[in-house]
Amino acid sequence: MRNLKLIWDFKGPEAERTAAHHLIHLDDYLKNEKVTSIATGVEQVSDNHHIAYVALKETFMPSVRDALKPHRGQLWNDI
Repeated sequence: MRNLKLIWDFKGPEAERTAAHHLIHLDDYLKNEKVTSIATGVEQVSDNHHIAYVALKETFMPSVRDALKPHRGQLWNDI
């Protein structure tokens, strides 16, 4: 079973703060819905582009995707 990374993009001067705030809501959702994640976090792509992400097993992806509408996804490489 593959591991996937669901990503929410935030751009602009407040991107870092917005991504960090969004992560709070992502973590709350995972806890309330009893979804086991591999990792969650915020990453800087550039000065004005940050992402919030959730890495999880592929079996959880459809329900999380449908409920939270990530902007994009990719395979999770935890190397």
